[in-house]
Amino acid sequence: MKNQTNSARAVLPASLKQAPKGAKLAGKLDPEERIQVTIRLRRKPGAGDPRPGAEPVSREDFGARFGAAPADMEKIEQFAHEHGLDIVQSSLAQRSARLSGTVAEMQKAFGTRLRSYQAGKVRFRGRTGTVSVPKDIAPVVEGVFGLDNRPHVRPQFHFVKGARAARTAAAGGPRPMTPVEVATLYNFPKNLNGAGQCIAILEFGGGYRAKDLKTYFKSLGLKQPTVSAVSVLGGHNSPNGPTKDANGEVMLDIEVSGAVAPAAKIVVYFAPNTDDGFIGALDAAIHDSVRKPSVVSISWGGPEQGSTKQSLQDYNNSCADAAAMGITITCAAGDHGAADTDQPTNRRVNADFPASSPHVLACGGTQLVGDNGAIQSEAVWNDRDGWATGGGVSEIFALPTYQMSVGVPKSLNPGGKTGRGVPDVAGNADSLSGYITRVDGQNTVIGGTSAVAPLWAGLVALLNQGVKKPLGFLNPKLYAIGAAGGAFRDILTGDNIVLPAPGYSAQAGWDACCGLGSPDGTRLLAALSA
Repeated sequence: MKNQTNSARAVLPASLKQAPKGAKLAGKLDPEERIQVTIRLRRKPGAGDPRPGAEPVSREDFGARFGAAPADMEKIEQFAHEHGLDIVQSSLAQRSARLSGTVAEMQKAFGTRLRSYQAGKVRFRGRTGTVSVPKDIAPVVEGVFGLDNRPHVRPQFHFVKGARAARTAAAGGPRPMTPVEVATLYNFPKNLNGAGQCIAILEFGGGYRAKDLKTYFKSLGLKQPTVSAVSVLGGHNSPNGPTKDANGEVMLDIEVSGAVAPAAKIVVYFAPNTDDGFIGALDAAIHDSVRKPSVVSISWGGPEQGSTKQSLQDYNNSCADAAAMGITITCAAGDHGAADTDQPTNRRVNADFPASSPHVLACGGTQLVGDNGAIQSEAVWNDRDGWATGGGVSEIFALPTYQMSVGVPKSLNPGGKTGRGVPDVAGNADSLSGYITRVDGQNTVIGGTSAVAPLWAGLVALLNQGVKKPLGFLNPKLYAIGAAGGAFRDILTGDNIVLPAPGYSAQAGWDACCGLGSPDGTRLLAALSA
């Protein structure tokens, strides 16, 4: 079936999708198989866009001011009726309608062809080309997600290499540390514990075991934080399931943020690793009026070029929604240098998304060496084996106002686009100076910018507690503070070059390796309080 582009339909141009590289067709799909998709609607006409950084809007007021119009939702419901689709769930606040139908019905409703693909050991439902909808609802629809369920993002964590780590530590170099030790080196406020805060963690595979968490926090001499799991679009806490390879990511996120802010509530939102699940998990967290997270930590991502424009735009809009509601989002900047890919022949640089969204706090990585509670050295994380902090310049999102004066360079790709610079801040990420964690009943060491996102999420929970209100969209505040008062440790050594692609080098002030630098938590609290 070809995309339907006759006079009765309109193509959604941002929905263009290519077949995955290396994937092969793997037989036909059952036309009677039932699947679910999410339609994202426009904001109600005349509402305008929310203003991140202004006085925060409550979750309840946000839906009334910036949600979808009831009349637009009625159009989607009529569209579903006419194509034999069921309404599974709808939300005016989230501007979404979830529809269920057979493969055959979905192909007809959205003018696309779905096929079965195989990439390595992963089999998935995919599509190519664009999506189309009837012309009468086209102005209402911003995106359609879930037709294609290929893996969408990857976790940004890296296990320590034992032999190399042992040699380095023996020579007086970097050594593994607990999150508490890292927080001490970064001078996190000692009189704060995150009480009254809720940290949301988004996960797209794997799971945690309560027994491991109990053992881990007891070993740190800390009271175990309250942890709960929320299922989104059928995702679950599944430490024994087919995605158990991601258990290290899940445990790292909980243990790092929980050790930094042990009195904060931690809620883990589990969703499928698809474009639909990725957006759904974020929306579930930021619109959660029961748990009300003040911070969201995201350690999963991928190169901007790996997503459709509708996916990038829709996710970025949700990040803007969070900022307007006074919610801080911390994101890992990537683990494969400026290239942001482990393909050995890649010669491009790629900003990692969602770190490249201008409405999140993008977190880069360093190698941190400490002794007796004091920092001895800190440099850009680059193992010279393909593992290094992400960072660079977005080719999708424009240079934000708060970065206008920090010297963000042009992209190193041909054409040299100007855009949002990544990261904003940094923290310990090298696996050699990585975090002592507990995964699947064993103590292990994990690094990666995956650890920096929950580290900063925990710090933000402390800062929120300290200033007695959610700090929300932090970026303009942090760039205004800059190096003043020693709130940031400027990283001056190293680069994120992963050959054969180019990369960026550390320099005084902001750079595309470590942003403004790593934090001095107590001085940062003082600056934000002032």
